[in-house]
Amino acid sequence: MNIESLTLETPDPTTVKAFHAALGIDERISARDTDAPTTGFRGYTLSLVVSQPNIVDAYVGAALENGGTTIKPVKKSLWGYGGVVQGPDGALWKVATSSKKNTGPATRHIEDLVLLLGVEDVKVSKQFYLDHGLEVTRSFGRKYVEFATGPNVKLALYGRRALAKDAGVSPRRHGRPPDRHQRRRRTLHRPRRLHMADSVIGDPSPPPRQGIDTDHPTHPVGPPREEHM
Repeated sequence: MNIESLTLETPDPTTVKAFHAALGIDERISARDTDAPTTGFRGYTLSLVVSQPNIVDAYVGAALENGGTTIKPVKKSLWGYGGVVQGPDGALWKVATSSKKNTGPATRHIEDLVLLLGVEDVKVSKQFYLDHGLEVTRSFGRKYVEFATGPNVKLALYGRRALAKDAGVSPRRHGRPPDRHQRRRRTLHRPRRLHMADSVIGDPSPPPRQGIDTDHPTHPVGPPREEHM
């Protein structure tokens, strides 16, 4: 199954569409109006994976010039180079590369757009998406799973607490009670107001269990490349 595009709900779709256009992703992500209030960590991040540091700088600069705010300043780390910004709608964007050196000009080319869902139990959530026809391309046990969802948008799963930590925010969630559709399916704990095509997607795993290890560093969208599990 391919994910052709994502839709984010926001009280100000005009501003958010301009933000997406500035990043050159408006053909893959759209915005639609909603008056549903939500605050706190929404259970997902969006990542722009690029090839070198000067491209990271270019995209982060464009985001900040078009309504974005800095959550984690761009810097070098063990896994590469990147930072996190928050869009005008509250969505968290990580812009990153595994490279630490520039080898050419800043071309503003995106290698991958990744929707990373923060779930309570990666193994349970992985099985949910396998049951719905997705195929796994990379898996690191209970810590990270990536699915084959086409060239436009990659879907991946990561531990909720680890994802919030990587994004530089608290894992606490706030917002209005679930709508009627969510109450009919209480086993699905979904991130707020995120849609894939016309279907809401999210975390089908149960509430968190004590003792799950999620405090480890990440490369642009998942566990470090040198990690073995």
